[in-house]
Amino acid sequence: MVDRTTNRRVARKPATPSPTLQDVAQAAGVSTATVSRCLNSPELVVEQTRERVLAVVQELGYAPNFGARALAAKRTNTIGAIIPTMENAIFARGLQAFQEELARHGLTLLVASSSYSPKLEEEQIRTLLARGADALLLIGFERSARAYELLQQRGVPYVIAWAYSAGSDHHAIGFDNRAAMRALARQVFGLGHRDVAIIAAPMDSNDRARERVLGIWDAAAEVGLDRDALTLVQTPYSIENGARVMAEILAGPRQPTAVMCGNDVLAVGAMGAARAAGLSVPGDLSITGFDDIEIAGIVTPGLTTVHVPHRQMGIEAARVLATLLSGGAPPVPLLLETQIISRASLGPVSGT
Repeated sequence: MVDRTTNRRVARKPATPSPTLQDVAQAAGVSTATVSRCLNSPELVVEQTRERVLAVVQELGYAPNFGARALAAKRTNTIGAIIPTMENAIFARGLQAFQEELARHGLTLLVASSSYSPKLEEEQIRTLLARGADALLLIGFERSARAYELLQQRGVPYVIAWAYSAGSDHHAIGFDNRAAMRALARQVFGLGHRDVAIIAAPMDSNDRARERVLGIWDAAAEVGLDRDALTLVQTPYSIENGARVMAEILAGPRQPTAVMCGNDVLAVGAMGAARAAGLSVPGDLSITGFDDIEIAGIVTPGLTTVHVPHRQMGIEAARVLATLLSGGAPPVPLLLETQIISRASLGPVSGT
């Protein structure tokens, strides 16, 4: 290395060797087996010894050789999760709870985002498996047959979240998107709304979005409305897209009295566009969402939506994967309950 201020060659300091397991054991006055137990099964070591060993670990800056441990155990204790997006809070609560529960089982989380692209998700599945992921968390059932075949060939456990199907062969921890949205739509139609618009995510590769639209159509049929009587616009999830589509709907020939959105992010954008057009929510136009993320209770008026048990899903999914990795019996699909959260954005048709 050259010191350019003096143009003299400066000797590099030799790298300090990383401390080894033996170094920690010698400094703590214990065996290497005791150090391993302190790091991997601390509950098996008496407190005084454990504290002494961990203090030495911190002092020396010791870090276990991950590759060697994984090779010896034939496991990395790493779980991969592929979520559709990191751009909003839809999956944040569930993923946080998932990670917290994994940590209780000594498991580490790796996260990837597919941007709602089945092709990209398949590539990420391959990448996570190549990096040694022992199991995967996946969102929804919709993906290529090749992706499922790959998981089966590799014998990698996985769990599906945010969706549920009673007859599914997959391990699923989720809720019934269709039934949840049907219940909310019944409230909308029960308040007299018949001119209803739907702002949904693209349904071709998103089974959750498709099931939610089907739930609205189910409720419409119950009051004698054909699905064609409802305006349906599909757009990627974002506040900006919700606002843009809402403006397009309001500029069109069919003026709705209620707009049902596929999630809260779209609904918040729709509310902003309605206010910009001089409309009162819910006096002139009712708007609903889905998910019950934090913004739903902060916007004015508060957003009527469907509460999704994000944290419970994350916790239960982590427990299922931990059970599968430990050789436990495969669990049956678990159906979690949703709840309609009634706030001020939904009201009766004006004049009724």
